[in-house]
Amino acid sequence: MQVLQDRRDRLAPGAATAISIGVFDGVHLGHQHVLRQLRADAERLGVASAVVTFDTHPALVLRPESAPRLLTTLPQKLELLAANGVDVVYVVHFDQERAGTTAEEFVREVFVDSLRARAIVVGEDFHFGKDRRGTVARLRELGADAGFVVRGLELIRHAPGALEPVTSTAVRRALAGGDVTAASAMLGRPYEVRGTVVPGAGRGAPLGFPTANIDVPAQMAWPADAVYAGWYERPDGSRWPAAINIGRRPTFVQHAATSVIEAHLIGSRVELLGEDARLSFVELLRSEQRFSDAEALVAQLQRDVDAARTVLAAHEP
Repeated sequence: MQVLQDRRDRLAPGAATAISIGVFDGVHLGHQHVLRQLRADAERLGVASAVVTFDTHPALVLRPESAPRLLTTLPQKLELLAANGVDVVYVVHFDQERAGTTAEEFVREVFVDSLRARAIVVGEDFHFGKDRRGTVARLRELGADAGFVVRGLELIRHAPGALEPVTSTAVRRALAGGDVTAASAMLGRPYEVRGTVVPGAGRGAPLGFPTANIDVPAQMAWPADAVYAGWYERPDGSRWPAAINIGRRPTFVQHAATSVIEAHLIGSRVELLGEDARLSFVELLRSEQRFSDAEALVAQLQRDVDAARTVLAAHEP
């Protein structure tokens, strides 16, 4: 997959594209639906499939105080787009200057001059450009003059009877409620966070349950404070079943300001400190709770490990 940078790179002479544009945070089932149509249109037209996306979520620039937590970093997003068969990704550097670009200017600069679009595929609720004034209808008007056609797709639901379409907002809402099963169903894969293993308080090993403390960036979406069954992936690609705790450790810490993410690798005692880790969440096991003493905590940790082992045996990757 070719990655082009905004205002620097262009397609090779003579090449053209079919394009989809969006934040693509999570590359969930709704995004995958759009990408399938994009690939089909690109193949029909004999051009490359291209995605125009952003190096940061526009809300982090436009309204940082209320910006959503991210489901994917830019490297994750690029990996997922490549896995979905995209030929070209054009990464727009989004800042206050770019936020002031009108829909008409964006179409001319990016779609026409840089990517030589022959078709555009977007969701029916798509908006772009300064003040979000660009709509699917306006895009069709601009395409009539610029030589590209526009396809607006209906939003999809991840299952019959689902109450709302699959959106990044819906995935975040499920995670905030601890429903990693619903989030994974909308993503088409288990939800994953990435971070570095950092020193913890050192309480787990003496209790017989050593944990890897994962430093996940604060701007990423975390599942709710609770205990989960999931997988820990090491840099070499090996995966270990894990009981994952997200919380403020109320048995030991009173009124902790922030939550931490800790993973107990089931059946492993390898040294993990300093390595880059990937945690994927499979199922909620229980909510976080405070225990009267260490003995009660250890008994529950053993039940958590047993439950995680059972759950993950049925979800072997």
